[in-house]
Amino acid sequence: MSLPVFEQGCFSATVLGGNDLGGVHHLRGYGEWDCGRAEPAWTGEVKVMSKRWLRTVGLLGGGVIGGGWAARFVLNGVDVRLHDPAPGAIEGVQQQLANARRAYRRLTRLALPPEGRLSVATSVADAVQGVELVQESAPERLDLKQQLLAAASRAAAPETLICSSTSGLRPSLLQVEMDRPERFLVAHPFNPVYMLPLVELCGGERTAPEALERAAEIYRGLGMHPLVVRKEVDGFIANRLQEAMWREALWLVHDNLATVQEVDDAIRYSFGLRRAIMGPFRIAGGGDGMRRFMQQWGPMLKWPWSKLTEVPELTDAFLDKLAQQADDRGEKLGSLEIEQNRDDCYVALLQGLRSQGYGAGETVALWEQGLREANFQIDDGCGPLRMPPAQMPSDWLDSNGHVNESRYLQLFSEATGTLERYVGIDSEYRSRCGAFYTVETHLFHLGELHAGDRAQVLTQVLGAQDKRLHVFHVLTREADQKPVAMSEQMLIHVDASSRRSAPVRGEVRERLLELAERHAKLPRPERVGASIRQR
Repeated sequence: MSLPVFEQGCFSATVLGGNDLGGVHHLRGYGEWDCGRAEPAWTGEVKVMSKRWLRTVGLLGGGVIGGGWAARFVLNGVDVRLHDPAPGAIEGVQQQLANARRAYRRLTRLALPPEGRLSVATSVADAVQGVELVQESAPERLDLKQQLLAAASRAAAPETLICSSTSGLRPSLLQVEMDRPERFLVAHPFNPVYMLPLVELCGGERTAPEALERAAEIYRGLGMHPLVVRKEVDGFIANRLQEAMWREALWLVHDNLATVQEVDDAIRYSFGLRRAIMGPFRIAGGGDGMRRFMQQWGPMLKWPWSKLTEVPELTDAFLDKLAQQADDRGEKLGSLEIEQNRDDCYVALLQGLRSQGYGAGETVALWEQGLREANFQIDDGCGPLRMPPAQMPSDWLDSNGHVNESRYLQLFSEATGTLERYVGIDSEYRSRCGAFYTVETHLFHLGELHAGDRAQVLTQVLGAQDKRLHVFHVLTREADQKPVAMSEQMLIHVDASSRRSAPVRGEVRERLLELAERHAKLPRPERVGASIRQR
């Protein structure tokens, strides 16, 4: 990546003070240096999120999968009508919803939509009447699912999409007794549904192509990655791959070639991490690379290394061995702790992948863009721009128990990015005309933020000339006027082609000048132009 070249000829960076009250940070950059703000590492394109949305979903089954669906729907602002006659079903769903809230607070700081309402339906008909989508998540029994889906198809409106969460049953078998089977398809998720983005979509013999298209749009709007299975097949795609590895893992333990712990470690410390980034066919060099790879490694597939189709008998002795080795790990965590630890790991992995724009992380970035667009009401016409509030996550804390100093700079940086989007600097403008780069920052610490605080940045444009943009940010707790921190920034507009400073162009220039004129009527912040003073 080439770096912008400015008219000045040197660079200096100074960080003075810490996160103590009243501390000040001063950063200045000139010369051949990327003077951009501290932004996420990934600056690639994110596709615009689907605008089709749901109001109400009928959920048939509230077990592990159904509860995960309920959490994903509710936290994305969709009302859920749950029908599950099993004792304690609603309590289990409420626990999954609590887990999902906790995980989402760690996954994103952007404001989620108002939560949907979770209500209990006493019958299938009550659950599916007046909804846009029916999600069936009953136990994996063909007769039970056929019965539920047939009842749902008779009671739901003709245009209602009906989906099954089955992990392997063919949709043609499930839709045989349904009214209007053309609106039915499989939407197979993965546990926990509220965290893992993949949903496999598979139509049956009588499924209309439009139903698959509509379903893909809906699930994409929920922050998921829909994968359409091209041909109806038992187990779809992901489970067939999973089961091949699972069979071999069982044989390794059965034949005393490895323990449960050793098999788990072999996966989670090696290709388990790799597979989160790339699948088995992502090989460097395109077709030529694939050909060379298969010529080198393909013959080994005929070697007797594994037992891909044979499955060991699940005898009592073998099950005892599996159970004993699992106990030997010495893990004493309860089920809730295990679930939360699992979710924390998914959050960390997804955030890391999001920063690089890879795999499931791109799905998170797409979902966040939708959240950001939904909260893009930042201008009331008379005061400073009010950025969408963000909740402070626990992993932003330093050793003193409050938000680390670098995070204040990140919040101000994000506010400047939101200002740029507000005046029209989008991906097209960046590639055609250029963008602003920060060349000087003053950061003032006046208070403290803690985990769980909701903070908001107020941004005032102090000046906008041909090449320069002068802004001032104030960070407060939401609904609190007392500043926690302030930041003054000077930015220079850099041409996309020459990589040198250049005037702002077109409508962006007009909107900036209009905003600067409007903000000139506001009181000038007291700390504008302040620097470190020696007493």
